Amino acid sequence: MPARPTRPVTTTSIIIVPGWRDSGPGHWQSLWAERLPHARRVVQDDWITPTRLAWVGQLEKTVLAAPNPVVIVAHSLGCIATTHMGPQAAARVCGALLVAPADPERRAILNDFAPVPYAPLPYRSIVVASSNDPYCPIRLAGAYARAWGSEFVRMQNAGHINIDSGHGEWPLGWALLQSLEGDHAIVPQAATAPPHATSAVA
Repeated sequence: MPARPTRPVTTTSIIIVPGWRDSGPGHWQSLWAERLPHARRVVQDDWITPTRLAWVGQLEKTVLAAPNPVVIVAHSLGCIATTHMGPQAAARVCGALLVAPADPERRAILNDFAPVPYAPLPYRSIVVASSNDPYCPIRLAGAYARAWGSEFVRMQNAGHINIDSGHGEWPLGWALLQSLEGDHAIVPQAATAPPHATSAVA
């Protein structure tokens, strides 16, 4: 019998960047972190009262410590923190999935992240936004995507694309992540297909 194929070696480092108040159990970021053994999650000292200096500093530290070129998987305020990274850290990034970006000007507690950078990102990126996200109007998310040079995926009535809006494992996002990786192997364990959704994607 032919030998069973071995799991491909990961050639990129996946860095998961949660938003304000972190992503708890059952959030797609947390589920993906469990499925991707080489993923690293950015952990902030203060999830409740975020400051740009601390958040971006911790993100940059994680990116610069990664052993391989980095793919960012960010949600909400994590997207904005990603765009604030300096050139040294940004140069290590080869792709970014930016989901439900926040509007820091809409909440006083997030104001330290304003103004949001509107310069093109130096790597391939995909912005995913919802038509009824309570934290960022879809028009603003589209303006972000245009300014950053990102591909734009609009979801209909998907809320903040989190647990509250019924998004657990979120297979659409998983497919987008794999498209960012291209030929790089990010397959968790022996699975090659996107995980089954626990609820329908809006």
